[in-house]
Amino acid sequence: MGYYVQGPAHRKADFIMKNYDSMKVTLPEAKEAVMEGMGVICVVDNGVFEAAAFCYNEQEFNAFNDPSDNRPKTWLIMDRKKAEELSKFNQ
Repeated sequence: MGYYVQGPAHRKADFIMKNYDSMKVTLPEAKEAVMEGMGVICVVDNGVFEAAAFCYNEQEFNAFNDPSDNRPKTWLIMDRKKAEELSKFNQ
């Protein structure tokens, strides 16, 4: 099951960075952050809308990092508790 951070249909990464203490990172930095237990958000551009998925563990991170998925992605990191709160993780 996926957990998502809500926001506008487009420019979701900008919205999250502006409204929550988060920053844009590279893919390798996002992977390291997952391993360190940080909050990692993958903003996927689906064309009509963007989805901001909380990558709460390595398996979820790998699902969004599938090399066959060529949709544009932006990786963000933030405090894990904040990511859990925003995505309603385990609620």
